[in-house]
Amino acid sequence: MAVETLIHDVDQINPYKHYGKVTQVVGLMIESKGPQASVGDLCYILVGKQSRRKIMVEVVGFKGEHVLLMPFDNVEEIAPGSLVEATRAALQVKVGASLIGRVVDGIGRPLEGEQPPNGLTPFPTNNRPPNPLSRPRITEPLSLGVRAIDSLFTVGKGQRVGIFAGSGVGKSTMMAMIAKNSEADINVIALIGERGREVRDFIERDLGEEGLKNTIVVVATSDQPALMRIKGALTATAIAEFFRNQGQNVNLMMDSVTRVAMAQREVGLAVGEPPTTKGYTPSVFSILPQLLERSGTNGSGTITAFYTVLVDGDDLNEPIADAVRGILDGHLVLDRELANKGQFPAINVLNSVSRVMNDVVSDQQKKAADRLRNLLATYHDNEDLINIGAYKRGSNKELDKAIKLQPKITSFLKQETDESVTYDESVTRLINEFTKGE
Repeated sequence: MAVETLIHDVDQINPYKHYGKVTQVVGLMIESKGPQASVGDLCYILVGKQSRRKIMVEVVGFKGEHVLLMPFDNVEEIAPGSLVEATRAALQVKVGASLIGRVVDGIGRPLEGEQPPNGLTPFPTNNRPPNPLSRPRITEPLSLGVRAIDSLFTVGKGQRVGIFAGSGVGKSTMMAMIAKNSEADINVIALIGERGREVRDFIERDLGEEGLKNTIVVVATSDQPALMRIKGALTATAIAEFFRNQGQNVNLMMDSVTRVAMAQREVGLAVGEPPTTKGYTPSVFSILPQLLERSGTNGSGTITAFYTVLVDGDDLNEPIADAVRGILDGHLVLDRELANKGQFPAINVLNSVSRVMNDVVSDQQKKAADRLRNLLATYHDNEDLINIGAYKRGSNKELDKAIKLQPKITSFLKQETDESVTYDESVTRLINEFTKGE
Protein backbone atom coordinates (compact mmCIF):
# COMPACT_ATOMS: atom_id res chain seq x y z
CA MET A 1 0.00 0.00 0.00
CA ALA A 2 2.83 2.38 0.96
CA VAL A 3 4.69 1.58 -2.30
CA GLU A 4 1.59 2.38 -4.38
CA THR A 5 1.24 5.72 -2.59
CA LEU A 6 4.89 6.56 -3.24
CA ILE A 7 4.56 5.67 -6.93
CA HIS A 8 1.54 7.97 -7.19
CA ASP A 9 3.50 10.79 -5.48
CA VAL A 10 6.44 10.40 -7.88
CA ASP A 11 4.23 11.65 -10.72
CA GLN A 12 3.50 14.83 -8.73
CA ILE A 13 7.15 15.68 -8.08
CA ASN A 14 8.58 18.63 -9.98
CA PRO A 15 12.36 18.10 -10.20
CA TYR A 16 13.05 21.72 -11.24
CA LYS A 17 13.52 24.78 -9.05
CA HIS A 18 11.88 27.94 -10.36
CA TYR A 19 13.65 31.30 -10.06
CA GLY A 20 12.89 34.90 -10.91
CA LYS A 21 14.64 38.27 -10.53
CA VAL A 22 13.65 41.35 -8.53
CA THR A 23 12.87 44.27 -10.84
CA GLN A 24 11.40 46.87 -8.49
CA VAL A 25 10.76 47.63 -4.82
CA VAL A 26 8.22 50.35 -3.99
CA GLY A 27 7.29 50.76 -0.33
CA LEU A 28 5.91 47.43 0.88
CA MET A 29 5.72 45.90 -2.60
CA ILE A 30 8.41 43.84 -4.30
CA GLU A 31 8.02 43.21 -8.03
CA SER A 32 9.86 40.42 -9.81
CA LYS A 33 10.03 38.88 -13.26
CA GLY A 34 9.17 35.27 -12.47
CA PRO A 35 9.21 32.77 -10.89
CA GLN A 36 6.24 30.61 -11.85
CA ALA A 37 4.05 30.71 -8.71
CA SER A 38 0.46 31.04 -7.51
CA VAL A 39 -1.15 33.59 -5.17
CA GLY A 40 -0.41 32.54 -1.57
CA ASP A 41 2.79 30.65 -2.45
CA LEU A 42 5.87 31.12 -0.29
CA CYS A 43 9.07 32.35 -1.99
CA TYR A 44 12.58 33.28 -0.85
CA ILE A 45 14.67 36.23 -2.03
CA LEU A 46 18.39 35.47 -1.87
CA VAL A 47 20.38 38.49 -0.60
CA GLY A 48 23.89 39.22 0.70
CA LYS A 49 27.22 38.79 -1.03
CA GLN A 50 29.09 36.82 1.62
CA SER A 51 26.34 34.67 3.17
CA ARG A 52 23.29 33.98 1.02
CA ARG A 53 20.58 35.05 3.45
CA LYS A 54 17.00 34.23 2.49
CA ILE A 55 14.15 36.71 2.99
CA MET A 56 10.75 35.06 3.19
CA VAL A 57 8.08 36.60 0.94
CA GLU A 58 4.59 35.64 -0.24
CA VAL A 59 2.94 36.03 -3.64
CA VAL A 60 0.03 38.46 -3.22
CA GLY A 61 -0.81 39.29 -6.84
CA PHE A 62 0.35 39.84 -10.41
CA LYS A 63 0.88 42.86 -12.64
CA GLY A 64 1.11 41.88 -16.28
CA GLU A 65 3.86 39.27 -16.42
CA HIS A 66 5.38 40.40 -13.13
CA VAL A 67 4.86 38.76 -9.73
CA LEU A 68 3.95 40.97 -6.76
CA LEU A 69 5.54 39.87 -3.47
CA MET A 70 5.18 41.01 0.15
CA PRO A 71 7.95 40.41 2.72
CA PHE A 72 7.75 38.81 6.17
CA ASP A 73 10.90 40.73 7.15
CA ASN A 74 12.60 44.04 6.34
CA VAL A 75 13.78 44.55 2.76
CA GLU A 76 17.11 46.29 3.41
CA GLU A 77 19.48 44.08 1.39
CA ILE A 78 17.25 43.46 -1.62
CA ALA A 79 18.78 44.82 -4.85
CA PRO A 80 17.78 44.82 -8.55
CA GLY A 81 18.40 41.35 -9.92
CA SER A 82 18.20 39.55 -6.54
CA LEU A 83 17.16 35.94 -7.13
CA VAL A 84 13.63 34.92 -6.16
CA GLU A 85 13.25 31.20 -5.43
CA ALA A 86 9.78 29.62 -5.56
CA THR A 87 8.79 26.90 -3.11
CA ARG A 88 5.48 26.15 -4.93
CA ALA A 89 3.80 25.69 -1.52
CA ALA A 90 1.88 27.84 0.94
CA LEU A 91 3.14 28.68 4.44
CA GLN A 92 2.83 25.97 7.09
CA VAL A 93 3.45 26.31 10.83
CA LYS A 94 4.73 23.59 13.15
CA VAL A 95 2.24 22.78 15.92
CA GLY A 96 2.10 20.27 18.75
CA ALA A 97 1.63 19.79 22.49
CA SER A 98 5.24 20.81 23.17
CA LEU A 99 4.36 24.34 21.96
CA ILE A 100 2.09 24.90 25.01
CA GLY A 101 3.56 27.47 27.39
CA ARG A 102 5.68 29.05 24.63
CA VAL A 103 5.65 32.46 22.92
CA VAL A 104 6.01 32.38 19.12
CA ASP A 105 6.12 34.96 16.33
CA GLY A 106 3.60 35.44 13.51
CA ILE A 107 4.80 32.37 11.60
CA GLY A 108 5.22 30.04 14.58
CA ARG A 109 8.93 30.49 15.37
CA PRO A 110 9.87 30.68 19.11
CA LEU A 111 10.44 34.32 20.13
CA GLU A 112 12.94 33.33 22.82
CA GLY A 113 15.49 32.63 20.07
CA GLU A 114 15.57 28.91 20.81
CA GLN A 115 15.14 26.04 18.40
CA PRO A 116 11.54 24.85 17.94
CA PRO A 117 10.72 22.00 20.35
CA ASN A 118 10.58 18.41 19.10
CA GLY A 119 7.42 16.56 18.18
CA LEU A 120 5.74 19.31 16.14
CA THR A 121 3.59 18.65 13.06
CA PRO A 122 3.42 20.93 9.98
CA PHE A 123 -0.05 22.47 9.67
CA PRO A 124 -1.32 24.91 6.98
CA THR A 125 -2.25 28.46 8.05
CA ASN A 126 -4.91 29.01 5.38
CA ASN A 127 -7.78 26.60 6.00
CA ARG A 128 -11.41 26.71 4.98
CA PRO A 129 -14.08 27.14 7.69
CA PRO A 130 -15.97 23.96 8.65
CA ASN A 131 -19.00 23.04 6.55
CA PRO A 132 -22.04 24.80 8.11
CA LEU A 133 -24.00 21.53 8.22
CA SER A 134 -21.16 19.68 9.94
CA ARG A 135 -21.03 22.16 12.84
CA PRO A 136 -22.72 20.77 15.99
CA ARG A 137 -25.07 23.22 17.71
CA ILE A 138 -23.81 25.08 20.78
CA THR A 139 -25.56 23.57 23.80
CA GLU A 140 -23.02 23.69 26.68
CA PRO A 141 -21.92 26.76 28.65
CA LEU A 142 -18.21 27.46 29.14
CA SER A 143 -17.08 28.83 32.50
CA LEU A 144 -14.78 31.83 31.97
CA GLY A 145 -14.29 32.86 35.61
CA VAL A 146 -15.56 36.41 34.98
CA ARG A 147 -18.76 36.85 37.00
CA ALA A 148 -20.42 39.50 34.79
CA ILE A 149 -19.91 37.40 31.64
CA ASP A 150 -20.77 33.99 33.11
CA SER A 151 -24.02 35.21 34.65
CA LEU A 152 -25.36 37.86 32.22
CA PHE A 153 -23.73 36.93 28.88
CA THR A 154 -23.11 33.20 29.27
CA VAL A 155 -20.74 32.00 26.54
CA GLY A 156 -21.28 28.56 25.00
CA LYS A 157 -18.50 26.19 23.91
CA GLY A 158 -17.77 27.16 20.31
CA GLN A 159 -19.28 30.66 20.48
CA ARG A 160 -17.52 33.66 18.90
CA VAL A 161 -17.67 36.91 20.86
CA GLY A 162 -16.44 40.41 20.07
CA ILE A 163 -14.95 42.68 22.75
CA PHE A 164 -15.50 46.28 21.64
CA ALA A 165 -13.52 49.01 23.39
CA GLY A 166 -11.33 52.03 22.96
CA SER A 167 -7.68 51.99 24.00
CA GLY A 168 -6.88 51.67 27.71
CA VAL A 169 -10.29 50.38 28.87
CA GLY A 170 -9.12 46.92 30.03
CA LYS A 171 -9.34 44.54 27.04
CA SER A 172 -5.98 42.84 27.63
CA THR A 173 -6.56 42.53 31.39
CA MET A 174 -9.93 40.85 30.82
CA MET A 175 -8.37 38.46 28.28
CA ALA A 176 -5.74 37.48 30.84
CA MET A 177 -8.48 36.85 33.45
CA ILE A 178 -10.28 34.55 31.01
CA ALA A 179 -7.04 32.70 30.20
CA LYS A 180 -6.30 32.07 33.91
CA ASN A 181 -9.82 31.16 35.04
CA SER A 182 -11.48 29.51 32.03
CA GLU A 183 -12.32 25.80 31.97
CA ALA A 184 -11.04 25.44 28.38
CA ASP A 185 -8.34 22.81 27.76
CA ILE A 186 -5.94 25.24 26.09
CA ASN A 187 -5.70 28.97 25.35
CA VAL A 188 -4.28 30.50 22.18
CA ILE A 189 -3.68 34.26 22.49
CA ALA A 190 -2.77 36.37 19.45
CA LEU A 191 -1.25 39.79 20.13
CA ILE A 192 -1.47 41.51 16.74
CA GLY A 193 -0.03 44.99 16.21
CA GLU A 194 0.74 45.43 19.92
CA ARG A 195 3.43 47.79 21.23
CA GLY A 196 6.63 45.86 21.87
CA ARG A 197 6.76 47.07 25.49
CA GLU A 198 3.29 45.73 26.26
CA VAL A 199 4.02 42.15 25.15
CA ARG A 200 6.27 41.30 28.10
CA ASP A 201 4.00 43.29 30.45
CA PHE A 202 1.02 41.20 29.34
CA ILE A 203 2.85 37.86 29.63
CA GLU A 204 4.52 38.48 33.00
CA ARG A 205 2.14 40.88 34.77
CA ASP A 206 -1.33 40.01 33.45
CA LEU A 207 -0.95 36.38 32.40
CA GLY A 208 1.72 35.19 34.83
CA GLU A 209 3.12 31.67 35.13
CA GLU A 210 -0.28 30.26 36.06
CA GLY A 211 -1.92 31.62 32.90
CA LEU A 212 0.98 30.71 30.60
CA LYS A 213 1.20 27.04 31.56
CA ASN A 214 -1.74 26.04 29.30
CA THR A 215 -1.41 28.90 26.80
CA ILE A 216 0.32 29.53 23.48
CA VAL A 217 0.99 33.21 22.76
CA VAL A 218 1.42 34.38 19.14
CA VAL A 219 3.04 37.82 18.83
CA ALA A 220 3.26 40.13 15.81
CA THR A 221 4.22 43.60 17.04
CA SER A 222 3.30 46.90 15.37
CA ASP A 223 6.80 47.41 13.90
CA GLN A 224 6.64 44.21 11.82
CA PRO A 225 5.58 44.19 8.15
CA ALA A 226 1.85 44.14 7.36
CA LEU A 227 2.01 40.58 6.03
CA MET A 228 3.55 39.31 9.29
CA ARG A 229 0.68 40.87 11.27
CA ILE A 230 -1.90 39.19 9.03
CA LYS A 231 -0.05 35.87 9.28
CA GLY A 232 -0.01 36.20 13.07
CA ALA A 233 -3.82 36.09 13.08
CA LEU A 234 -3.89 33.17 10.63
CA THR A 235 -1.20 31.27 12.58
CA ALA A 236 -3.06 31.65 15.90
CA THR A 237 -6.28 30.43 14.26
CA ALA A 238 -4.43 27.47 12.68
CA ILE A 239 -2.92 26.47 16.06
CA ALA A 240 -6.40 26.58 17.61
CA GLU A 241 -7.76 24.47 14.72
CA PHE A 242 -5.02 21.88 15.24
CA PHE A 243 -6.01 21.33 18.88
CA ARG A 244 -9.73 21.45 18.03
CA ASN A 245 -9.18 18.62 15.54
CA GLN A 246 -7.74 16.59 18.43
CA GLY A 247 -11.07 16.90 20.27
CA GLN A 248 -10.10 19.67 22.69
CA ASN A 249 -12.03 22.77 23.81
CA VAL A 250 -9.85 25.72 22.83
CA ASN A 251 -10.07 29.40 23.79
CA LEU A 252 -8.82 31.65 20.98
CA MET A 253 -8.26 35.29 21.98
CA MET A 254 -7.19 37.82 19.35
CA ASP A 255 -6.15 41.38 20.21
CA SER A 256 -7.05 42.95 17.93
CA VAL A 257 -9.02 42.28 14.74
CA THR A 258 -8.87 46.01 13.95
CA ARG A 259 -5.08 45.83 13.55
CA VAL A 260 -5.44 42.79 11.28
CA ALA A 261 -7.83 44.87 9.13
CA MET A 262 -5.34 47.76 9.11
CA ALA A 263 -2.56 45.41 7.98
CA GLN A 264 -4.77 44.05 5.18
CA ARG A 265 -5.55 47.65 4.16
CA GLU A 266 -1.79 48.29 3.83
CA VAL A 267 -1.41 45.21 1.62
CA GLY A 268 -4.48 46.08 -0.47
CA LEU A 269 -3.38 49.67 -1.10
CA ALA A 270 0.15 48.49 -2.03
CA VAL A 271 -1.28 46.00 -4.54
CA GLY A 272 -3.44 48.73 -6.09
CA GLU A 273 -6.90 48.14 -4.61
CA PRO A 274 -9.15 51.22 -4.43
CA PRO A 275 -9.79 52.62 -0.93
CA THR A 276 -13.49 52.53 0.05
CA THR A 277 -15.09 53.10 3.48
CA LYS A 278 -12.69 55.13 5.67
CA GLY A 279 -9.81 54.07 3.42
CA TYR A 280 -10.36 50.32 3.92
CA THR A 281 -10.00 48.29 0.73
CA PRO A 282 -12.56 45.68 -0.43
CA SER A 283 -10.22 42.81 0.53
CA VAL A 284 -10.49 43.84 4.21
CA PHE A 285 -14.21 43.07 4.25
CA SER A 286 -13.50 39.82 2.42
CA ILE A 287 -10.78 38.55 4.79
CA LEU A 288 -12.76 39.25 8.00
CA PRO A 289 -15.47 36.57 7.52
CA GLN A 290 -12.88 34.12 6.17
CA LEU A 291 -10.86 34.55 9.38
CA LEU A 292 -13.69 34.73 11.92
CA GLU A 293 -15.75 31.83 10.50
CA ARG A 294 -12.83 29.41 11.00
CA SER A 295 -13.45 29.32 14.76
CA GLY A 296 -16.48 27.69 16.37
CA THR A 297 -17.47 24.02 16.52
CA ASN A 298 -16.65 21.08 14.27
CA GLY A 299 -17.17 17.32 14.58
CA SER A 300 -14.15 16.90 16.89
CA GLY A 301 -13.93 19.85 19.31
CA THR A 302 -14.63 23.54 19.78
CA ILE A 303 -12.91 26.90 19.44
CA THR A 304 -14.51 29.52 21.67
CA ALA A 305 -13.17 32.78 20.25
CA PHE A 306 -12.86 36.30 21.65
CA TYR A 307 -11.95 39.01 19.13
CA THR A 308 -11.18 42.48 20.43
CA VAL A 309 -12.15 45.43 18.25
CA LEU A 310 -10.38 48.74 18.85
CA VAL A 311 -13.08 51.35 18.22
CA ASP A 312 -11.67 54.77 17.26
CA GLY A 313 -13.01 57.47 19.55
CA ASP A 314 -15.33 54.87 21.13
CA ASP A 315 -17.38 54.90 17.89
CA LEU A 316 -19.18 51.54 17.86
CA ASN A 317 -20.47 52.10 14.32
CA GLU A 318 -17.12 52.49 12.57
CA PRO A 319 -16.69 50.12 9.55
CA ILE A 320 -14.65 47.32 11.16
CA ALA A 321 -16.78 47.22 14.33
CA ASP A 322 -19.92 47.13 12.21
CA ALA A 323 -18.60 44.31 9.97
CA VAL A 324 -17.33 42.19 12.89
CA ARG A 325 -20.54 42.62 14.92
CA GLY A 326 -22.53 41.23 12.00
CA ILE A 327 -20.37 38.07 11.81
CA LEU A 328 -20.00 37.12 15.48
CA ASP A 329 -22.41 35.46 17.94
CA GLY A 330 -22.47 38.31 20.42
CA HIS A 331 -20.44 41.25 21.68
CA LEU A 332 -19.25 42.79 24.95
CA VAL A 333 -18.90 46.57 25.01
CA LEU A 334 -16.33 47.98 27.45
CA ASP A 335 -17.32 51.48 28.56
CA ARG A 336 -14.67 54.16 29.20
CA GLU A 337 -17.00 56.00 31.58
CA LEU A 338 -17.37 52.88 33.76
CA ALA A 339 -13.60 52.29 33.65
CA ASN A 340 -13.00 55.88 34.80
CA LYS A 341 -15.32 55.22 37.78
CA GLY A 342 -13.11 52.28 38.79
CA GLN A 343 -15.46 49.49 37.70
CA PHE A 344 -13.63 46.47 36.33
CA PRO A 345 -14.45 44.73 34.11
CA ALA A 346 -16.04 47.84 32.59
CA ILE A 347 -18.76 45.93 30.69
CA ASN A 348 -21.71 48.04 29.56
CA VAL A 349 -24.48 45.56 30.37
CA LEU A 350 -27.18 47.40 28.38
CA ASN A 351 -25.13 47.56 25.14
CA SER A 352 -23.76 43.99 25.27
CA VAL A 353 -25.43 40.77 24.13
CA SER A 354 -24.81 37.01 23.84
CA ARG A 355 -26.82 35.46 21.01
CA VAL A 356 -26.25 31.93 22.31
CA MET A 357 -27.07 32.47 26.00
CA ASN A 358 -30.77 31.49 25.77
CA ASP A 359 -29.80 28.07 24.38
CA VAL A 360 -27.35 27.15 27.15
CA VAL A 361 -28.79 28.51 30.43
CA SER A 362 -31.73 27.63 32.70
CA ASP A 363 -34.97 29.62 32.74
CA GLN A 364 -34.21 30.70 36.31
CA GLN A 365 -30.86 32.24 35.30
CA LYS A 366 -32.45 33.90 32.26
CA LYS A 367 -35.16 35.43 34.46
CA ALA A 368 -32.62 36.75 37.00
CA ALA A 369 -30.40 38.22 34.24
CA ASP A 370 -33.40 39.98 32.66
CA ARG A 371 -34.38 41.34 36.09
CA LEU A 372 -30.91 42.84 36.65
CA ARG A 373 -30.92 44.41 33.18
CA ASN A 374 -34.37 45.94 33.76
CA LEU A 375 -33.28 47.44 37.08
CA LEU A 376 -30.11 48.82 35.49
CA ALA A 377 -32.02 50.27 32.52
CA THR A 378 -34.59 51.92 34.84
CA TYR A 379 -31.82 53.53 36.90
CA HIS A 380 -29.87 54.60 33.79
CA ASP A 381 -32.93 56.26 32.18
CA ASN A 382 -33.51 58.38 35.29
CA GLU A 383 -29.93 58.91 36.42
CA ASP A 384 -29.87 62.64 35.65
CA LEU A 385 -33.04 63.27 37.68
CA ILE A 386 -31.63 61.27 40.60
CA ASN A 387 -28.27 63.07 40.54
CA ILE A 388 -29.79 66.57 40.65
CA GLY A 389 -32.29 65.57 43.33
CA ALA A 390 -35.36 66.11 41.13
CA TYR A 391 -36.78 62.65 41.73
CA LYS A 392 -39.10 62.25 44.69
CA ARG A 393 -39.00 58.80 46.31
CA GLY A 394 -42.31 56.98 46.18
CA SER A 395 -43.28 58.32 42.73
CA ASN A 396 -42.27 55.10 40.97
CA LYS A 397 -41.97 51.77 42.82
CA GLU A 398 -39.73 50.18 40.14
CA LEU A 399 -37.37 53.15 40.20
CA ASP A 400 -37.29 53.09 44.01
CA LYS A 401 -36.23 49.45 43.84
CA ALA A 402 -33.59 50.24 41.18
CA ILE A 403 -32.12 53.02 43.36
CA LYS A 404 -32.08 50.72 46.40
CA LEU A 405 -30.37 47.87 44.52
CA GLN A 406 -27.89 50.00 42.54
CA PRO A 407 -24.98 49.47 45.02
CA LYS A 408 -25.68 45.71 45.01
CA ILE A 409 -25.68 45.66 41.16
CA THR A 410 -22.37 47.55 41.01
CA SER A 411 -20.83 45.21 43.59
CA PHE A 412 -22.02 42.18 41.58
CA LEU A 413 -20.54 43.47 38.31
CA LYS A 414 -17.17 44.41 39.84
CA GLN A 415 -14.41 41.80 40.13
CA GLU A 416 -10.75 41.98 41.10
CA THR A 417 -8.29 40.70 38.49
CA ASP A 418 -6.99 38.01 40.86
CA GLU A 419 -10.46 36.95 42.05
CA SER A 420 -11.39 33.48 40.83
CA VAL A 421 -15.12 32.73 40.55
CA THR A 422 -16.71 29.57 39.14
CA TYR A 423 -19.68 29.58 36.78
CA ASP A 424 -21.96 27.97 39.41
CA GLU A 425 -20.97 30.56 42.04
CA SER A 426 -21.74 33.43 39.66
CA VAL A 427 -25.15 32.05 38.66
CA THR A 428 -26.13 31.21 42.24
CA ARG A 429 -25.30 34.74 43.41
CA LEU A 430 -27.22 36.26 40.49
CA ILE A 431 -30.37 34.23 41.29
CA ASN A 432 -30.17 34.78 45.05
CA GLU A 433 -29.61 38.53 44.85
CA PHE A 434 -31.93 39.48 41.99
CA THR A 435 -34.88 37.14 42.26
CA LYS A 436 -34.99 35.59 45.72
CA GLY A 437 -33.25 38.26 47.76
CA GLU A 438 -34.98 41.43 46.56
